[in-house]
Amino acid sequence: MGRFDLEYPKEAINTVKRENDRAVYALKTIHHIVNSCQILHVSFNTPSQPFPVILPMIGQMGSFDRPSADISDPLDLYLHGYVSSRFMNLGRGADAEEGLPVCVAASHVDGLVLALSTFSHSYNYRSTVLFGHATLVEDQEERLYAMELITNSVVPDRWRHTRLPPTKAELQSTGILKVKIASGSAKMRTGGPHDDKKDIENESVQDTVWTGVLPIYQTVGDPVASSYNRVDVPGYLAEFAKDFNTDNQQYAIDATKEPQK
Repeated sequence: MGRFDLEYPKEAINTVKRENDRAVYALKTIHHIVNSCQILHVSFNTPSQPFPVILPMIGQMGSFDRPSADISDPLDLYLHGYVSSRFMNLGRGADAEEGLPVCVAASHVDGLVLALSTFSHSYNYRSTVLFGHATLVEDQEERLYAMELITNSVVPDRWRHTRLPPTKAELQSTGILKVKIASGSAKMRTGGPHDDKKDIENESVQDTVWTGVLPIYQTVGDPVASSYNRVDVPGYLAEFAKDFNTDNQQYAIDATKEPQK
């Protein structure tokens, strides 16, 4: 029997209402969007500010209690930052059981969708929002697990190819927050432009306006060595760059195709 794909339950807070045919609740899809995003935007409220705070942060989904957990399993989100930052202090002061309420957003733009009319222009994209509660990680083993997890999300296997172990000063200056996910959802668009019938049937417009998709994808450039580097570019970096560029380009091109009904 095939494995059943777990989903976040549809609730008032995470249910996609507009264009709900683009909604995705599968853990596998949502977690992949988060883990493949270089920057996450984390929002929270603070008593000292009249407005919500939004911070760009580096983070990664994982499970310290179940290190072998798959991306389609329930996971926590680990975020790292400076130990005495406002966010870390709020996480430290939050109720140990409930934690600090946070929202986390991740998004990718995969193409510019150019239509006959400006109103019908769009993006091909993948976006997700997670809702959860953040607490400061105090256990040293879990802190190291999260640091390795996040480091390897920058470049796979990077952790063991650095100077180890972290120094006492490095550990003391780094804070780790764990977000227990309460809910989440994703929204995705693929395909080409969808114009109104009257525009498609307008020969004059059809003869003068180009329509289609300009794929967009991130690429890694050629390595630029530091002024004190003494090592040739290692194979794992070259392999990462090749896979990163190939996978991103292929996804953006595939996203130009209309989704199967």
